[in-house]
Amino acid sequence: MLYLIDSNVLITAKNYYYEMDRVPEFWDWLIHQGQQGAVKIPFHIYNEPKSGADELSAWLKQTQVIEALLLNEEVDGDLLQYTIDKGYAPDLTDVELAKVGMDPFLIAHALADIHNRTVVSIEASKPKAQRANRRIPDICHSLGVSHIGTFELARMLNFSTSWKK
Repeated sequence: MLYLIDSNVLITAKNYYYEMDRVPEFWDWLIHQGQQGAVKIPFHIYNEPKSGADELSAWLKQTQVIEALLLNEEVDGDLLQYTIDKGYAPDLTDVELAKVGMDPFLIAHALADIHNRTVVSIEASKPKAQRANRRIPDICHSLGVSHIGTFELARMLNFSTSWKK
């Protein structure tokens, strides 16, 4: 299984429960999982936190991190359009598309190999939301894409602060 990580997983981990200076094991573990081919971050998603000026941005710019975590494939344009049309709405305005952001790229990459890819995001389901307000778990559910959160990923791939032993 390949786990495709949303930028909110990294941002929230850095800000709250896996702070980079307090739990460096998590960040080393992510690199290791990327090197093993278990986790990747699609290009459009990778660039969201990389454009900042904080420690996460600096970490993402390291060659070792790029080589380990960046998903080396282009998004399928037809799957991207399918994700937007069927997951959100076929007639989104430019304002709505801006609000949706890069989420359709993440989901389209999962659709490229639906049986072997899972989206990882911290977004909570909001089933009544419509159009550009729909959330990743709800889009994934609608399109038949597997979805888990950060802690499920940590359990699935057996993260612990002593993972190197």
